[in-house]
Amino acid sequence: MFPRLALLSLALLLSACETSNVAQDFDASRDFAAYRSWTWKEPALQYRPDDPRIKSDLTERRIREAVSQQLDQRGLRPAPASSRGDLNVQTYLIVENRQQQITTNYGGAWGGYWGNYWGGPMYNETRSIDYKVATIQVDLLDARDGKLVWRGSAEQVMNNYPPGPAERNTAIQKTVAKVMSNYPPH
Repeated sequence: MFPRLALLSLALLLSACETSNVAQDFDASRDFAAYRSWTWKEPALQYRPDDPRIKSDLTERRIREAVSQQLDQRGLRPAPASSRGDLNVQTYLIVENRQQQITTNYGGAWGGYWGNYWGGPMYNETRSIDYKVATIQVDLLDARDGKLVWRGSAEQVMNNYPPGPAERNTAIQKTVAKVMSNYPPH
């Protein structure tokens, strides 16, 4: 019975972590309708930590494609090669180890019909669950003055680590879509 209870609580924990934490911030004094084109600010993707197990050309290409698609859907076009865009785009991939404590209670007393109680002692067990969280952050900077005008980020729990290529691509596409969901700001 106890192993089933522990597995159930672990499943509930991971399903609760499945939702991604999305955040956006922007400069309210900017006219976002004036931004029509963009270019990558090099390096286009920065990694935190700078770990060779995370850093790869494949991941960078996936993130660049996802961001480019989302910007295109919002009416922003890549600037021609010989000119600079209205916005400079820079992205970050941040992978963190996190830990959560889960306490399982079992045993204890049960109440009777006329106030009588019976049962054994109450026990609880606390376990630590380690997991990885990947955050994709997109920064949009005004190309004229270099100041940050919009920032969005979203976290995704990495249930399967390391994920396969198809899982990575799907996770990156979904996460970037969530990041860009409130651009332009209203």
